[in-house]
Amino acid sequence: MQYKGVLKKMQTELDEKVLYYMLLNDSFIAVNQLINKEITINFEGYECLKCGKNKRIFRQGFCNSCFYETPLAGDWIMHPELSKAHLGEEDRDLAYEQQVQLQPHIVYLANSSNVKVGVTRKQQVPTRWIDQGAHEAIEIVEVPNRYLAGITEVALKEHVADKTNWRTMLKNEIKDENLIEWRDKLKSFIPEEVMEYYIENNSETNIDFPVEKYPTKPKSLNLAKTPSYTGKLVGIKGQYLIFEDDTVFNVRSNEGIVVSLEV
Repeated sequence: MQYKGVLKKMQTELDEKVLYYMLLNDSFIAVNQLINKEITINFEGYECLKCGKNKRIFRQGFCNSCFYETPLAGDWIMHPELSKAHLGEEDRDLAYEQQVQLQPHIVYLANSSNVKVGVTRKQQVPTRWIDQGAHEAIEIVEVPNRYLAGITEVALKEHVADKTNWRTMLKNEIKDENLIEWRDKLKSFIPEEVMEYYIENNSETNIDFPVEKYPTKPKSLNLAKTPSYTGKLVGIKGQYLIFEDDTVFNVRSNEGIVVSLEV
């Protein structure tokens, strides 16, 4: 079978093992069903997620000009502490920024390659944890806007990591942590104005990924350099497809690239 379309991050569903789905044009692919099958990925071009033009992707699925124009790529997305919608101040599009920023946000701890702190909209739980390849996670605070979540993350990352080592995550070289103890240990570092939103007496969420074989030396597939690749899919973790020869392909970081898939 052959599919063709522009890549967007895989949709997920938390189950006994995470379920993955890929939408390529009008084709809805249950990616878990492709495990242990040989897949060919071909580079076909680009399609910016905003303007739709065949222009080289710069970041986050956008061409260079769209990346610096679209409100979907404002600095506050990567740095929530820069959010200003709660003040009525516009970055690129106040209506959009109010819609996204002025809703419940979660500050959480997740264990993917190590224990890290992060921020996500409440409606993105547990999707955000799955996308990061975390096998366990716990919520720390639930706040009414993105700014409060951002200043909490800034305060806590002085005491815990805020990045995932993707190679360690994919090799599954991780240990279980007591995230409840971590949460309690970090409580004293939460900003005073956020303390009323602290979550107590909650439990960890555990996540199991559909992986038959973890890579020992993961090497990332770059479609610009290798426009055609064929390999046996042996697992999916985070937003990565894992192949038998230790090649891994990050679907999310290749958003905006047009591919054809042959199964």
